[in-house]
Amino acid sequence: MRKSVQVSSHGHITVVTLSRPDVRNAVDAETAHQLYEAFLGFESDSQARVAVFHGDHGHFCAGWDLQAGARLAQAHASAADMFSRLNFSGADYVQQGQPVPGPQGPMGPSRLMLSKPVIAAVSGAAVAGGMELALWCDMRVMEDDAYFGVYCRRFGVPLIDGGTVRLPRMIGMGHAMDLILTGRKLEPAEALAMGLCNRVEPKGQGLQAAMALAEQLAGFPQQTMLADRASAYAQWDMDLPDALHEEWERGKACIASGLEGAGRFAAGAGRHGKF
Repeated sequence: MRKSVQVSSHGHITVVTLSRPDVRNAVDAETAHQLYEAFLGFESDSQARVAVFHGDHGHFCAGWDLQAGARLAQAHASAADMFSRLNFSGADYVQQGQPVPGPQGPMGPSRLMLSKPVIAAVSGAAVAGGMELALWCDMRVMEDDAYFGVYCRRFGVPLIDGGTVRLPRMIGMGHAMDLILTGRKLEPAEALAMGLCNRVEPKGQGLQAAMALAEQLAGFPQQTMLADRASAYAQWDMDLPDALHEEWERGKACIASGLEGAGRFAAGAGRHGKF
């Protein structure tokens, strides 16, 4: 049986492709597990520096597979209770006796706290749980026909893959409440204006643009970039003095790299914002 998640390597870039075209890449339980394993593999690959996450056949992800959910409800009278007992919370997690960067979430990787960046290449639908997967990524490149939306609002399905946490942090409470409460469609121009996406590209060019962005990130001195990334995420849980202390603790380990970079600048490299 063909897997619904494919992983390919392109130098230092890992590409994770979601492919369930008959349901616009909606995620069922097996697909969620495959996505989780794919990103654990990326995290553990010492050669991989950046991941690009996209959906095949013109759509990023239409959320949780409601048809699969309906079948589960028919087969198990207590399906809701079964889900509520699953370990979908917490950041510290042990699997088969080994620590991993988070448990599996309902949509797969949404609980993972990776040490390396992931870029979402968003085409077509990125709605409900699919939108939450895009929010989990560090950056989002949207094609000009793509759209976000809490479409699960109309069916009474809750946001349980980080949507109520990441969305307000990313775009502010006012914008987040508009999207969460109404479930309306959000198109690229507005998503860009409110900071929900980072780039908008023509239809069919989102993956190529995301790959180019990933190559740029992979080309930077990694220790410093990853330390700054970690500090930016960690500061949410801290007051200002503690956050500044943690920033210094991570940054001071990169001072030697920074001095090397200063030498390259003095020799003429990277002037006027050129890379």
